[in-house]
Amino acid sequence: MADGLTIGQAAAFVGVTIKTVRHYHRLGLVAEPERDGSGYRRYGSADLLRLVQVRTLAGAGVPLAEIGDLLDAEPERFTAALDDVHRRLTERIEDLTARRDTLHRLAHGDRVLLPDRACAVLDRLTDLGFSSDYVATQREALVLTRALVPEIFDTFLTRLQHSLDDSEYVELTKRGSEAASWHPDDPRIEELASALADKLLANRALLAMPTGARGKSDTASRYGVVNHHREDKAPAIARLNALVEANLGAAGIDVPHR
Repeated sequence: MADGLTIGQAAAFVGVTIKTVRHYHRLGLVAEPERDGSGYRRYGSADLLRLVQVRTLAGAGVPLAEIGDLLDAEPERFTAALDDVHRRLTERIEDLTARRDTLHRLAHGDRVLLPDRACAVLDRLTDLGFSSDYVATQREALVLTRALVPEIFDTFLTRLQHSLDDSEYVELTKRGSEAASWHPDDPRIEELASALADKLLANRALLAMPTGARGKSDTASRYGVVNHHREDKAPAIARLNALVEANLGAAGIDVPHR
């Protein structure tokens, strides 16, 4: 040890690689020791101390470009600089935490796009035995409703929650989901549309449009986008919905996009 350590030994003692030590030298963070008679650079205790300091600050997130000035600063400036680094690291941690939480919500499906109340309704649909495709369609409809017609979102959720408490309505809705595979001219569609409309008309209060949705010039088109979502992939469902709306309209219910 009297003659000092080789670069390999110094790197091993400090816990970095030889490449890292040489990188520190190139940046001027650690001075290169003089070569001995054998042509080797020998690292003494002062060199090791400097290496440890640089490695520690770099590991704590201090940019390498700032470490040299930081280590050469007066104690008061050193403390102030560390406080600044601490602040920046805290901001970065908060930003990364927010991103992680967003990814977590994305990994759990709906929770980044929908409130907990809506997610609970989707969970209820699954628990009631609705198909995954139907639940996916309702999920997309809820996302669209919240984005395009936010003024009716809470009303839409309340109506859906109330409907799921009605076992007869649940069974009718499941039949409606099955109708996707029927031919558009299947006579069962008219029967089902009539039954669904009657069930909806049994509680007219839930069919009323919120005051905030009235009077907007584009409410009808926005509502239509939501209500006709995925109909292009299921002609039978398109006919079923049209018949239900016609029955509601005939009973005096205002369907915005009709």
